[in-house]
Amino acid sequence: MSFLSKTLERVKPSPTIAITAMAAELKAAGRDVIGLSAGEPDFDTPQNIKDAAVAAIAAGKTKYTAPDGIIELKQAICAKFERENGLSYEPAQVSVGTGGKQTLYNALMATLNPGDEVLIPAPYWVSYPDMVLLAGGTPVAVEASLETDFKLTPEQLEAAITPKTKWFIFNSPSNPSGAGYSRAELKALTDVLMRHPHVWVMSDDMYEHLVFDGFEFATPAQVEPGLYERTLTCNGVSKGYAMTGWRIGYAAGPEHLIAAMRKIQSQSTSNPSSISQWAAVEALNGPQDFLATNNVAFKRRRDLVVAKLNAIEGITCPTPEGAFYVYPSIAGLIGKTTPKGTVIENDETFAKALLAEADVAVVFGAAFGLSPNFRVSYATSDEALTKACARIAAFCASLT
Repeated sequence: MSFLSKTLERVKPSPTIAITAMAAELKAAGRDVIGLSAGEPDFDTPQNIKDAAVAAIAAGKTKYTAPDGIIELKQAICAKFERENGLSYEPAQVSVGTGGKQTLYNALMATLNPGDEVLIPAPYWVSYPDMVLLAGGTPVAVEASLETDFKLTPEQLEAAITPKTKWFIFNSPSNPSGAGYSRAELKALTDVLMRHPHVWVMSDDMYEHLVFDGFEFATPAQVEPGLYERTLTCNGVSKGYAMTGWRIGYAAGPEHLIAAMRKIQSQSTSNPSSISQWAAVEALNGPQDFLATNNVAFKRRRDLVVAKLNAIEGITCPTPEGAFYVYPSIAGLIGKTTPKGTVIENDETFAKALLAEADVAVVFGAAFGLSPNFRVSYATSDEALTKACARIAAFCASLT
């Protein structure tokens, strides 16, 4: 009999973390590897937020807190939802976790039973299906292709819903594609969901503030108030506020669901770091002007990468509305051979060969549920992106 849980056999390690680790090993061995695999802004956490953390330490705010967050942070989250999204929540409807991933995981653990289905548009963040599997549910991927700019259509959503569907996971702007749904596109999806009252909505809004070209962000419960009582609206400070290592995510929804999530958190990790929580209070309540400043740099980087990748024969790269990723297709490269004899059979062999032969780390599309593509994170310097794109171009040109 195996010592390890059978549940563990259902999931796999995160491919993004695996690629990042592989790139780090090559760097440690002296290789000049350019990493475009990690979804992490290269900007530093704003000084006022760091100062708030230092002040919290100096004030002795280093003890346990309530399992799912201090009241001051919950109040700041409620104010943020009201101010930015027109959504009214009370602190009892808010859960604070150790990163956005924990709030999603807690919700799935609190609600899924064997046989329950969770609809996940593909391409998707790598962790969604495996979290569903860990919680005992069945992930159901619904492919949103390049032809629809990686956005799910209302017809696809309608066709995918069954009596077993419990959750629909929605992510806009998207990791990995950067695709953002307009208010009209989102309303078309929520109209479908209103016809299926047994389906709950998990809206992952982590990239809310990273949008370009005048795109206006909207979230499901905002667009369709009729979904308020069956929507968990999730967000965090990791991406927009450059606070990935601080590990603070949050979610708001019906009080009975939040209470169930609190029960799980109280018996697993308990409270997030007290210092990080006070830093997050300042992030949400403090000046927000740096968000627009950072977005200018992100948009410039997006445009740089899109232009350079589209100039490569065999690669097609759409222009995304937000986040800091692009998700180019390599359909024109399948079947070709590298100078070292590797046949590009799929996006995984492409990504591995690109790292081994050109010292550029990207994540292959199969990890996100849609091939043949790869994900580039442009949350790094213009210089590194220019150099990486030149290497990708030279690598593709060398294929025969």
